[in-house]
Amino acid sequence: MTRRVPDLSVYLVTDRLLSRGRGLVDVVLAAVRGGATLVQLRDKDVPARETLALGRALLERLRPLGVPLIVNDRVDLALAMGADGVHVGQGDLPPEVARRLLGPDALVGLSITGAEDLPTLDPSVVDYAGVGPIFPTGSKPDATPALGLEELTRLRRLLPVPTVAIGGISAANAAAVVAAGADGVSVVSAICSADDCEVAASTLVRVVREGRARRGCP
Repeated sequence: MTRRVPDLSVYLVTDRLLSRGRGLVDVVLAAVRGGATLVQLRDKDVPARETLALGRALLERLRPLGVPLIVNDRVDLALAMGADGVHVGQGDLPPEVARRLLGPDALVGLSITGAEDLPTLDPSVVDYAGVGPIFPTGSKPDATPALGLEELTRLRRLLPVPTVAIGGISAANAAAVVAAGADGVSVVSAICSADDCEVAASTLVRVVREGRARRGCP
């Protein structure tokens, strides 16, 4: 069976604390109006019931727009809300377990923080890899050391699935990240903390296209 390939161009990861007091649904919808192609709900410090309610509210708005909603880490919450998939890290539930629980149509993403993680990615299970952090980042205090663009290029050549880069990415460096091999960029503060989330997303869409042009991709 052939699973769908997600559009990783501009992948928004939510963060309430970085959203400057604005409602998360409003932030997400503004980003989608600007061209964000995928949304990950990440709310580690919020009670499960609250995250479940927020996820359902987001799905109600995103599904008619054709924008998938991924849940960070929590396969149980992804199941409960009927999300489009889950993104797991190296210390979370193994991707093959997530796939078994969520079924063949779900999107399953896996974090890759270095070459040592490559054996954990089975392309028959995982739809995309999240590689990073590429640059130092303040939005994830427990992040591993930054990989840099050269290592991103090396890892991308070794990865058998589409790859989104994350960590310290902004409109100022997104083109270089895509030119280095990423299929898209995953951002948190670059959209959540922007004065205008819609404009921030549309700027990233344009910059990602510039990066693809540098690499000779459509």
